[in-house]
Amino acid sequence: MHLAYVTTTDRGATDRLLSAVAERLLASGAKLAGVVQTNTECADSSKCDMDVRVLPDGETIRISQSLGTQSRGCRLDPAALEQAVGYVTASLEGAPQLLIINKFGKHESDGRGFRPVIGEALAMDIPVLVGVNGLNEEKFQTFADGSAQALPADLDAIEAWFNKVSELRPAAE
Repeated sequence: MHLAYVTTTDRGATDRLLSAVAERLLASGAKLAGVVQTNTECADSSKCDMDVRVLPDGETIRISQSLGTQSRGCRLDPAALEQAVGYVTASLEGAPQLLIINKFGKHESDGRGFRPVIGEALAMDIPVLVGVNGLNEEKFQTFADGSAQALPADLDAIEAWFNKVSELRPAAE
């Protein structure tokens, strides 16, 4: 089982890093599944629109919703997230070389969102790379049961990990 994660502290840095990883690996011919996230700043600089792009070249889905300027609740649109989950789940049938999930967030911590997809990919011996923030790291570690490898937030290091696990998987092409 190959489960790795990256953590950054700067706002949006993990999203940018995983997007760069996906672009580099796709350019090298890797067969990917999953989602990467793009954040677009809104007029209210404390919030942003969140979009996920289904890999390798699928649709872009807005996973945030506007709750009004005074709202303090979670802006994640659960229906949009589950739409993305459905697309990614279906893509596992194509036997990708890597599943990238932009974030192990609150939904995943609670057993929803991409958590079942991560488990399914691992059961299929598909390596998984996940972004994890500090708020959810403890629940991610519990989910991973000590088997997740922390990777440096570095494009070259992540590519090296991917190349290493790809060599260990004889079925990977």
